[in-house]
Amino acid sequence: MKEEKNEVNVLDELNKGACMGQDAIHFVLEKVEDEALRKELTTQYEKYREISQKIHKLYPEYTEGSPHETSTMNKVMTWYGIEMKTFTDKSTSKIAELLLQGTNMGIIEGRKLLNHKQTDENIKQLVQEYVDMQEDAVDSLKTFL
Repeated sequence: MKEEKNEVNVLDELNKGACMGQDAIHFVLEKVEDEALRKELTTQYEKYREISQKIHKLYPEYTEGSPHETSTMNKVMTWYGIEMKTFTDKSTSKIAELLLQGTNMGIIEGRKLLNHKQTDENIKQLVQEYVDMQEDAVDSLKTFL
């Protein structure tokens, strides 16, 4: 195990993003009536889960413990935000819009990690996979607006 601060930091941030994506999809799925959107979100959820699994597999190479996840407070705030923003509008378009906003934030964070953190190639590839996955999700979600 090599203690690499940048690598650990990037893996922690990436895992928080993957957890946030899973949480948001989990919270919104019960509101989704459109079967095509439900299928798309289920696929996206699995991709976030796969990224998180890869992070958990890589993490012990750099430090002890487990990667950081979203806090209970962040989960509550995500749930509350979704509840408030869908209180009067649970349409497919509104749900897609909310998820697009969150996904775009994830892309921005992922790009910052790629552009400003020097990491080894394994982690750089994982961050690129995360960003690519989210960019694909944006293209898919746009069709539901």
